[in-house]
Amino acid sequence: MTDEEFDIIDELYFVTAYNDLKEATGFSDDQLKKNLMEMTKKGWVRVYKSVDEQSELEKLDLDKDFQSFFYLASKKGLFEHNTQ
Repeated sequence: MTDEEFDIIDELYFVTAYNDLKEATGFSDDQLKKNLMEMTKKGWVRVYKSVDEQSELEKLDLDKDFQSFFYLASKKGLFEHNTQ
């Protein structure tokens, strides 16, 4: 887990809007997009259309719409984060 991935997971213990995540981490849109896409592929982060509506990644255009979603660390992601 990279330092950036660690910092992102640190903010995702609860469902978090993209803009709140960006503000909390201080990362650029490009940094967050790159990391979130990679972390969802690893199964470390879940994507939500709204605070209470988890989405299937195959049905989302994460590359284009990543700023409009909410994010949450998965059990796998929290385990990786807590073993660092």
